[in-house]
Amino acid sequence: MKWNDYISHMEIFPPKEFNFEECLVFLGRSDQEILHQIKERSVYKLIKVKESLILFKISFIDGSITVEFPIHPPSFDSRIKVAEYVWEWFDLDQDLGEFYQIARQDNILKELTEKYYGLRIIGIPDLFEALVWAVTGQQINLTFAYTLKKRFVEQFGESLIFNEETFWIFPSYEKIATLGVEDFRKLQFTSRKAEYIIGIAKAMNNGELTKAGLLQKQDYEQVQKSLMSLRGVGAWTADYG
Repeated sequence: MKWNDYISHMEIFPPKEFNFEECLVFLGRSDQEILHQIKERSVYKLIKVKESLILFKISFIDGSITVEFPIHPPSFDSRIKVAEYVWEWFDLDQDLGEFYQIARQDNILKELTEKYYGLRIIGIPDLFEALVWAVTGQQINLTFAYTLKKRFVEQFGESLIFNEETFWIFPSYEKIATLGVEDFRKLQFTSRKAEYIIGIAKAMNNGELTKAGLLQKQDYEQVQKSLMSLRGVGAWTADYG
């Protein structure tokens, strides 16, 4: 990760195969999205570092990603966590150079990569959020999945108000592990999905499932097998998570 820290803001240097505008299009695909806001070609995001809620604004200026802190600059360690979050969120560790070289030799991929050059696979750095979102979207259309996500976040997540706007973070697995199926049924989740999500939360709360543990696995098959051991997580959901 390449970045400069100026206390009041940060400057992150992405790989050359990066197009912020294409990433904004992807991030703005639903007007029901509740976990980030796009305003004037910038993205506002709220995350929690230890016990502090940190709001930051991501823009693209003169070839670099600028991260500003609209309320006040957090501590140095927290700024590092924000930079790491942005780096992972925008998939900036991936070297797309070789992929583009191969794509230029393929008639179909050549056209697509030229049209969407620099688009990254926008990820979900938080493992619990990624798995819950994948389970939520099972066997329903995307619009209703976003509706359920919005209800879930507003009911169980934390928020911060800045300039009369409310910014949200995804509910913690610690909190969800204490809930029952009926808490989800009130939001129109099926009983089965509620059981799956609570099960994932409990697995993470007791340390059975951790992101660090998955990253220590030697290969893709081991990671997939670990995730598929959870109820409600099949091959598709494991690949998404």
